[in-house]
Amino acid sequence: MRVWPGKPYPLGTTWDGMGVNFALFSEHAESVELCLLDSVNAEQESHRIVLPEYTDHVWHGYLPDARPGQIYGYRVYGPYLPEAGHRFNSNKMLLDPYAKAVIRPIHWCPAMYGYRIEDPDADLSFDHEDNIRYAPLAAVIDPAFVWGDDRPPSVPWHKTVIYEAHVKGMTARHPDVPPELRGTYAGFASEPVIRHLKSLGVTAVELMPIHHSVNDERLVNIGLVNYWGYNTIGYFAPDPRFTSQGSRQSPVTEFKTMVRTLHAAGIEVILDVVYNHTAEGNSFGPTISFRGIDNASYYRLAAYDKSKYMDFTGCGNTLNMMHPRVLQLIMDSLRYWILEMHVDGFRFDLASALARELYEVEKLGAFFDIIHQDPVISQVKLIAEPWDLGQGGYQVGNFPVLWTEWNAKYRDLVRRLWNTGCLEVSELATRISGSSDLYETSGRKPYASINFVTCHDGFTLEDLVSYNEKHNEANGEENRDGENNNISFNYGVEGPSDNPAIRSLRFRQKRNFMATLLFSLGVPMISGGDELSRTQQGNNNGYCQDNELSWYPWELGKEEKQFLEFVKRVVAIRKSQPVFLRRNFFQGRPIRGTGIKDIAWLGPDGSEMTDEDWENPSVCSLGILLGGEALNEIDEMGRSIRGETLLLLFNSSTETVPFVLPSHNEGGYWKLMLDTTTEESVPERRGFRESGTAYPLRDRSVALFRLYHPDQYMEN
Repeated sequence: MRVWPGKPYPLGTTWDGMGVNFALFSEHAESVELCLLDSVNAEQESHRIVLPEYTDHVWHGYLPDARPGQIYGYRVYGPYLPEAGHRFNSNKMLLDPYAKAVIRPIHWCPAMYGYRIEDPDADLSFDHEDNIRYAPLAAVIDPAFVWGDDRPPSVPWHKTVIYEAHVKGMTARHPDVPPELRGTYAGFASEPVIRHLKSLGVTAVELMPIHHSVNDERLVNIGLVNYWGYNTIGYFAPDPRFTSQGSRQSPVTEFKTMVRTLHAAGIEVILDVVYNHTAEGNSFGPTISFRGIDNASYYRLAAYDKSKYMDFTGCGNTLNMMHPRVLQLIMDSLRYWILEMHVDGFRFDLASALARELYEVEKLGAFFDIIHQDPVISQVKLIAEPWDLGQGGYQVGNFPVLWTEWNAKYRDLVRRLWNTGCLEVSELATRISGSSDLYETSGRKPYASINFVTCHDGFTLEDLVSYNEKHNEANGEENRDGENNNISFNYGVEGPSDNPAIRSLRFRQKRNFMATLLFSLGVPMISGGDELSRTQQGNNNGYCQDNELSWYPWELGKEEKQFLEFVKRVVAIRKSQPVFLRRNFFQGRPIRGTGIKDIAWLGPDGSEMTDEDWENPSVCSLGILLGGEALNEIDEMGRSIRGETLLLLFNSSTETVPFVLPSHNEGGYWKLMLDTTTEESVPERRGFRESGTAYPLRDRSVALFRLYHPDQYMEN
């Protein structure tokens, strides 16, 4: 096959309508062979082509006879010196790090390792077996797609409601999704799923990893898989396990169709991305791609022994963010998903690992500097999981402007509030009002806080109120995996219960969690399936459970349907009330020209809390007065925003508290909008209560009131 010099940029494969350019970075390689195959079952290459040019550490060539659909891989030649950080082995077919489509998954066998697994020196040895029959293979794609009038919904951060979802889990059991589409991108974009998301009121879906990932050999050997997908090997390729068709192009086309459909429904698409490590693991891991292409460039190696890897992720390796080509890989990947796949943002798994320069986490490492000035990436939604597993890796509140963060301090506080009855007044006030202690001094807004109670990692909401102990036996690790730090009001009965009192309390606790989440300042994130009362039967680490334990339930009983309606109601209330959608932190003092405070903290007697109240550990109830008339903000069109004044009440104790509804200027009436002790909506007239009267705030409950001035009350 003819080969021309081609170009060193862009990296990966580029179809120009006439032929295909191939470009692969490897600083330390001695030569690179491009391997072409006729089918995924081929036992040898149809062509081996030495890439003829080497420019700026990039090996490249142009094949005028190549076309989209061409299957390919690489063999890279160089020294095998693990002690020096080099693990080249030309017996191994390697996956292109820039592959846009991966059409064959890995098949586990000893040939997938660069060393002889039976050798006493293990990873320091060299394996001569060819892995062509077992290695992942890539295919050239045609990027053409009819986007039509697709445009990003561009929902402002302060109006965003995130729904964390798994593509397969969302649809695998949905009775209204056609069976052939369940578990796929097409199924996720189907009318029943769109209808559910719209009725729920979410504005963005945060998809758990859809980059091509690897099922760990250990899991495969015990009949499990890496269901969550946090084991990436292809940063440009949509995972084909979520496609409904079998063509080489279909994962790309079907993903784009899903994005276009969600956008048409006004829903943004945020991707959970794993740029901190790869699926190649530690020094005893397989040679799939990066390790065999240029191990010393792609990975953080231990200074004392370059055959070992620095591991800040708990997954065996950490990508080397100090190398410019590794930074380029990540930036190219992000821009590809924005410009070519039209996604609206990213959630970065273990983002602290991306900030590590030498050893300590740097607040403004090169990664953040580059993103900050990038005209494309800086304009989308950026969410950090602000920790990793290394020393100093817990960095909640320390990310720079442009970034929002999963607020683990919010999660932990709200869990303590409802699962232990511990009302930590000062911290609760801070977390409910946007965590200004974490974000204000750095110039960020309340929406820098991504508030959540549950996520994919840990107990579901149903299990959070039903289990004290984790039950992860199904994971094959004798229940050693996953943290065990939950305490719930479950009457000592773990798991499902037919006892009406237990079931009633659990549903109330779920309502408390959901109401607290949606009525807090910041951006709420709902864990997919929680609104459906999804249980994992106490398994708080379902990463390997691709079955009904993880899939979302859609056949709901009466109580589950009522809870779903409750979640829809609290989302709708949030979206209708400007005081919950503030773009600025509360000032806690009278607003100029109104004499009204934007926020006030009240005790059960209806008066503002004193210094003694703030320090009193026995305080179990709290009122938050949100002054809608003192909102003091303008909208995107320059118009003044005036909201309604709301009163939010919390009672974390096991006793009813008579809470005095405060007087407000000329008096008025308080209309009960929601009480978590009941699933039912409150009839209009019965919901009105006069200022100065006591409301019986039930044990373990949240109540929300709206202020009606006397003239408004008469109108109602």
